[in-house]
Amino acid sequence: MNNWFTIDEIESDTCILSEYHHWEETHCYLLNGSKYSLLIDTGLGICDIHEQVMKLTSKPVIAVATHIHWDHIGGHRYFPEFYAHSDELNWLNGEFPLTLEQIKEMVVDRCDLPQGYDVNTYEFFQGTPTRILRDGDAIDLGDRIIKVLHTPGHSPGHMCFWEEDRKYLFTGDLVYKDTLFAYYPSTDPQAYFASLRKIAALPVKRVLPAHHSLDIHPEILIRMRNAFGDLDREGRLKHGTGICRHGDWAVWL
Repeated sequence: MNNWFTIDEIESDTCILSEYHHWEETHCYLLNGSKYSLLIDTGLGICDIHEQVMKLTSKPVIAVATHIHWDHIGGHRYFPEFYAHSDELNWLNGEFPLTLEQIKEMVVDRCDLPQGYDVNTYEFFQGTPTRILRDGDAIDLGDRIIKVLHTPGHSPGHMCFWEEDRKYLFTGDLVYKDTLFAYYPSTDPQAYFASLRKIAALPVKRVLPAHHSLDIHPEILIRMRNAFGDLDREGRLKHGTGICRHGDWAVWL
């Protein structure tokens, strides 16, 4: 499918590669520096993201996942240089908590699949990162510095990426407009709240989420932090609470 990826330009050196043919509407971000390019998340893996990336940069590409979930590492196999957080290395080594059959069902769920695509060829990416990331680390692309923020809650090693010079915050699955997932056994609602407090304190000018609407503004960080605070004070910030709706977003606990 030649039109699988929708390419949007934020600036001449920053692009979004979106997968709108699947209900999750996953967004990956290519940040081009003077020495390296950084690809934040590699999507579903249904179509070859590497082919598109090579049209957008001539620099060596480093892939980094906000977290090791199937819809964020599908294209990792194309990028031998990739980074991951220390708390999710086991998921890259055979210990992901879902079976391959469960993942395959999610790959094809509500998806306009390319003609001839065979989900039985799908493999959940496994590998050893070339760099292990921790909170506060910096990724130097040459003339762009991207800071690693460990923001667990949705997953143990979830990371947001902060470009302080431009005030860009790449939020992964921690923040987006739709239903946030915090009900899986591998999620932690209290850690989620702490992560929201952490990013809400930043002077963000642009929020760049991993899913759904790109029309998202920094004030949502404050609203989410406050809503989680209300849930916590009510004793409801825990697994089993269910779906809590807050206008243009919700959280499933």
